[in-house]
Amino acid sequence: MALDAESEAIGTLLLERGALTVDQLVAAEDLAEGWNVSLVQVLLSRRWLTTQELYAQIATYHDLPLVDLTSEPANDDLVRCFDPAVMNRFATIPLKEEGGIVTVATSRPGPQSLLHIRDTYGPRSRIVVATHLQISAALQQAFRDRHSHDAVFALAEQDPDMSAQQVVTPPQVLLIYAVLSLFLLGLAFAPVATLIVLNVCLTVFYTGNFLFKGLLVWIGGAAQETSSRAIAAEAQLLRDEDLPAYTVLVPMFREPEVLPILAQALRNLNYPLAKLDIKIVLEEGDHDTIEAAEKLDLEGVFEIVRVPPSHPQTKPKACNYALRYAHGDLLVIYDAEDKPEPDQLRKVVAAFNQSSPDTACIQCRLNYYNARENWLTRMFTLDYSLWFDLMLPGLERMGVPIPLGGTSNHFRIDVLRDLNAWDPFNVTEDADLGIRLTQKGYRVGVIDSTTYEEANVSIPNWIRQRSRWIKGYMQTFLVHSRRPVHLWRSVGSAGVFGFVFFIGGTILSGLLNPIFWAIFGVWMVVGADAIEPYFPLPVLYLSLINLLAGNGLLIYLTMVAPFRRRWTDLAPWGITVVGYWVLMTVAAYKALWQLISNPFYWEKTQHGLSKHTAAELADAQMDGPGMADPDIAPAQAGGAGA
Repeated sequence: MALDAESEAIGTLLLERGALTVDQLVAAEDLAEGWNVSLVQVLLSRRWLTTQELYAQIATYHDLPLVDLTSEPANDDLVRCFDPAVMNRFATIPLKEEGGIVTVATSRPGPQSLLHIRDTYGPRSRIVVATHLQISAALQQAFRDRHSHDAVFALAEQDPDMSAQQVVTPPQVLLIYAVLSLFLLGLAFAPVATLIVLNVCLTVFYTGNFLFKGLLVWIGGAAQETSSRAIAAEAQLLRDEDLPAYTVLVPMFREPEVLPILAQALRNLNYPLAKLDIKIVLEEGDHDTIEAAEKLDLEGVFEIVRVPPSHPQTKPKACNYALRYAHGDLLVIYDAEDKPEPDQLRKVVAAFNQSSPDTACIQCRLNYYNARENWLTRMFTLDYSLWFDLMLPGLERMGVPIPLGGTSNHFRIDVLRDLNAWDPFNVTEDADLGIRLTQKGYRVGVIDSTTYEEANVSIPNWIRQRSRWIKGYMQTFLVHSRRPVHLWRSVGSAGVFGFVFFIGGTILSGLLNPIFWAIFGVWMVVGADAIEPYFPLPVLYLSLINLLAGNGLLIYLTMVAPFRRRWTDLAPWGITVVGYWVLMTVAAYKALWQLISNPFYWEKTQHGLSKHTAAELADAQMDGPGMADPDIAPAQAGGAGA
């Protein structure tokens, strides 16, 4: 695309005033043409001049005043008279009204903005220029209460059946009470028969659980080979100019130490930086991380979104708030310590292009860059390899609802907004959203692209993280089992079966394991006489199959999980997975207790504990600003403020 007259004129102004060198201007013009974006967007993605300098020349070209919204703030009452979504889309905001004339600030002056301003604010409007970051901050200030409320309660108010705000509904309470009463009555009047029935139910459930997981791995092992090659081939052929705008949400809390690693990882993406809308989502009171982000002096495509304090203080609430200010066609969530493969966004665009129109989300794989640091990181890596490399592709192939991972899920932003995005009352909001998308008639895809994270190196930290995940699975199961008929009609028989065994099985296996371990211990110590009355011969044989074949199969699956990545040195560690199951049992009982006592509490996982983090931080700081053209020196010091 040839440069427009505005870009050429602004480039000339910057060159004449010494804000850019000739080499920088030529490079920026080439990128603008190759990416099919304006020169301003390219310059915002570089640190060759400050945003204030850039917008000063934009204002000069259009013969408009440049205003500083920090010293001349907008009238919030006036701002709230207009639609925030429209103002965000057109990058405009009314500042004041005097004598029937509205002064309107815009960061994109031009014919389209002029028409919008005249239609929205009146033909006599006075137009001024302000930076895009200041306009966004002013909108957030004016609508902080409304958007904070919506971030917490929009789903609960508009679709209460899909919200975890009410942990257990009255019909569910009645059902639990009835089942418990029936069990106690059975123990009182027919204890042996009751325990036999209970043993039969649990044994059959265990059998079904491990058979289902084995089936998933068998199907998922070869499910993606053809599609992965096709997606990779199209991703390489995609032209920069055809790529859509992409919003990247990075919710963080008290993690200033990983900010340089995060920024460098996002710069390393093989995607036009000018087409990225990166939101670093921080709690308003997290002063240390906000200060650290501001000191990084990030490019203009980075924006700090400050989330007002409210309860529950959860990651999904923060993402819901930031979603109001997103500009992309697609959206992805990354955690602070994430390192996505450079071509991931391109692969996702290719996957959406090749998928059916009802595909609303693409889940990428997750794994760990510190896999071999200690026993726990090895087990965590085996766990994730089994989950993301084998089981999720199997779920996709079988048409079973896919519980999303907490990061690297890519959404069509229009669908996300229509569904009221994430549930802030669910502490595993990703898994819940994956099930909800399927119930609403959308499809979730899984592709072969990996985001690498930091595996927990500390057992207490791991238990805090895993107990939150299991508590969220409990919430998700309760929410989506409220209307069993609706669930069956929306996801089908296979979907219900998979939901029960994949979500319910994950919960129950952790809770029931110690009971069966205890029974096995009793049998080992005192012999079969103590348990024989409660285990008729068929049940005993099935239990023995579960003990030997079921656990043996799960150990085997854990050992073969890393083979797909050729991490064969990790396979022998799969033998020790029983110790990992013990930790999951501890986490499951902690999750159950918190579901009862504090259901919406978000247990923070501390990152940066790995010895690899220091090396990553040093590399990120050494790489510097990550400019696409390192041989082009800046015309002067300074960078685009965030």
